[in-house]
Amino acid sequence: MSIFIIRGPEAAGQLMRTAQPLPAPVLKALVHRAIDAGTTVAIRACGSEQELLDALRVADHSRGEVTLLDPGACVGSLRLQKLLPHLHNVYVEVHDDDSATPEACLPEHVGQRIGVAHGYCAQSYMHALEIALDHLGCSEVGCRVGT
Repeated sequence: MSIFIIRGPEAAGQLMRTAQPLPAPVLKALVHRAIDAGTTVAIRACGSEQELLDALRVADHSRGEVTLLDPGACVGSLRLQKLLPHLHNVYVEVHDDDSATPEACLPEHVGQRIGVAHGYCAQSYMHALEIALDHLGCSEVGCRVGT
């Protein structure tokens, strides 16, 4: 089983662009934390709304358990908001903003959202991963409950 990290496109004026890569130390910490908890992570950065929707559908049909979703510039997408209630995987909404300029969130009851992580810049992903691992019952190192 794995945890999917799906990052929506970033806004650049009128155009969207693929999200910048996560800083290497954060990416390394995410991978090691997931391994320590007995799971893996798969990361996908999307360059458009359609790529984001397709990535969510693929993750939902794969053996994933939780999706860490950073909607990016698609946070207001009606197509995204219509898709989320039809997905089986629960998700943690992630925003790599800082506390001085918080990003908008998806509407509160759209899909199976189990938490929101924002205000910690790239470290929001670590916070989101901990929410996901807690949901899976493996917040302690190497602990898998119910498997």
